[in-house]
Amino acid sequence: MVDVMQEIAVRVHMSPFYVSFILAPLASNASEVISSTYYASKKTSKTISVSFSALEGAAAMNNTFCLSIFMGLIYFRGLAWQYTAETIAIILVQGIMYCMTLKDNLTAIDAFKIMTVFPLSIVMIAALTALGFD
Repeated sequence: MVDVMQEIAVRVHMSPFYVSFILAPLASNASEVISSTYYASKKTSKTISVSFSALEGAAAMNNTFCLSIFMGLIYFRGLAWQYTAETIAIILVQGIMYCMTLKDNLTAIDAFKIMTVFPLSIVMIAALTALGFD
């Protein structure tokens, strides 16, 4: 999978980070996305809540788990720290999602706001990198 993402990055003349940032979550969470789409298609309040909870849980678990593994690898392997922008973006996204999901009822406007968090996180990483954060 890593080789495929690397090759895609080469062919579209993009940084492998941005390609993997977009494709890896979709590939690793495909089952949650498919099952949540199935639940949401029933269009009842309960099934949409189940769908959103499943996606929210998967995102929180992936971000927290992967960030912990990432930090552990840097610490225990003594790797150079070059990921300030990415770490800031992950933590900020976690905070934004926490605040957004505190509401008891989410509207279509809330769904739109939540959907924009992912592309905005990519823009934020690019901006922070351009400002000199590693």
